[in-house]
Amino acid sequence: MFAKPLVIVSLALLGLLAPAHAMDLSKPVVLVAKPELRDRFYGATILVATPLGDGQHVGFIINRPTTVTLGMIFPEHGPSQKIKEPVYLGGPVDTQILFALVNRRENPGGHSLELMPGLFAAFDADVVDRIIEAEPGRARFVAGLVAWGAGELQSEVQHGAWYVMKGDPELILRNPEGLWEELVRRSVAMRMAGA
Repeated sequence: MFAKPLVIVSLALLGLLAPAHAMDLSKPVVLVAKPELRDRFYGATILVATPLGDGQHVGFIINRPTTVTLGMIFPEHGPSQKIKEPVYLGGPVDTQILFALVNRRENPGGHSLELMPGLFAAFDADVVDRIIEAEPGRARFVAGLVAWGAGELQSEVQHGAWYVMKGDPELILRNPEGLWEELVRRSVAMRMAGA
């Protein structure tokens, strides 16, 4: 089990185990933490998530900026010094690994993972360096990821932790300020409209 079980425990204690709208988790999705999810780590988060097979998923939080910049991590690397946007906390797993979430049509190379059409997660150092140097405006740099074991994400969705939306690679480049609130409003409106 990789994801925090506190998500389900805290929802159970709050009596918030109402079933969520069914969404196909065999495809890439955007997860929006429901307001009732008061978990210290996952509350008010937005994640991009993709299936790995056998009910397992991997994803990245996209709206949790840190106070650290690439220039602080790589003080001798000139291109990193030019990027003023902070590094984001992508999740609690492997926080020592820097990922580049890059919005592009083709694979950036290395062992990059396609999270959804138009969005790749690069983690090979040379590929991340190339993205920092050549296309930083198309990327968000995150430390760590979120991983779910077989059936864990399905269980969290069924227990009401997340609004599940269709995958949207454009979200990674959006200013995160107010984005969670906007997506919650959109999710509630879609549910009320029966979408």
